[in-house]
Amino acid sequence: MPLLDHFRPPLADRRDWHSFHNLWAGAIAVDLNARLPPDYFAEANVQFGIEIDVAVMEDWPGGSGGGWTPPAATATIPFALETDVAEVRVYRQMGGRQLVGAVELVSPANKDRPESRAAFVTKCEGYLRGGSGVIVVDPVTTRTANLHDALMEHLGHPQPTWGAPLYATAYRPVGNNGDGQLEFWRHDLTLGQPLPTLGLWLRGGPCVSVPLEATYEQTCRGSRIPFPT
Repeated sequence: MPLLDHFRPPLADRRDWHSFHNLWAGAIAVDLNARLPPDYFAEANVQFGIEIDVAVMEDWPGGSGGGWTPPAATATIPFALETDVAEVRVYRQMGGRQLVGAVELVSPANKDRPESRAAFVTKCEGYLRGGSGVIVVDPVTTRTANLHDALMEHLGHPQPTWGAPLYATAYRPVGNNGDGQLEFWRHDLTLGQPLPTLGLWLRGGPCVSVPLEATYEQTCRGSRIPFPT
């Protein structure tokens, strides 16, 4: 199944990319759960247009819990919240679930502003610094920002801009006792061409394959998106 442009007409007029990302994340999670070791499991986490209700106290009788009213904040500063999340998290069940890997499907909102890009990069950095492997898949055609380049710059290792605006990259943090390295495998994505299979390096565990092509094709079929002829 060749990669389609889900963000521009004609397909964008016929199918909602939000729904497709939701279904694709679910397909990746189901595929991983069929192959992960017994003490591991994958869950899709998809949220769009995330908001934190700043007026939540209005919904509580009396304005606050237990009759206590919090004081005014010491200060208020701008702070970007992640607006879209489309990811698959892999956990290991060891006395409670432990995050060991994540697959991130990029949305337009992740790339549209410097603050949004910073929020996405910071989340990925947190996963990696915790030792979890991460895969980032960017099929977004309506924004040109490169989140891989932004991550490298954030980590203090800026690199020349990659040629292809669409890509899928697998990241593996290695090392211990504060002395580590970050390995990555980048694959360019091209509209009209198949997607690659990447390795998801699970913290303290195996590397599992993530067949983007197979799960993408399954999602297209399930969404009744016609195959190009």
